Amino acid sequence: MAKITAKYETIMILDVDLGETAIAELVAKFKALIEANATLTNIDEWGKRRLAYAINDKPEGYYVFAEFECAPSFPAELDRNYKITEGVMRSIIVCQDEAK
Repeated sequence: MAKITAKYETIMILDVDLGETAIAELVAKFKALIEANATLTNIDEWGKRRLAYAINDKPEGYYVFAEFECAPSFPAELDRNYKITEGVMRSIIVCQDEAK
């Protein structure tokens, strides 16, 4: 029986006050986590952008977009990691297969 996978995309907004080195380390950490549990098809660093509204009194965030394919159980673990990682201001994970 074939392994059931779905296509997902995620966006995380990182705190720009961390500095370039810490941001690069966080991006590498999440990229490695996704690659260890899923097939990473695309990662795109959008960089520093102005937020639509202030988050924690901060007007800017560092945006990172990624697309991956994985088993349906992995997004919950990725979301848990986002929530416990200092420096991640906001994140979202969307299943692309459900959007069609």
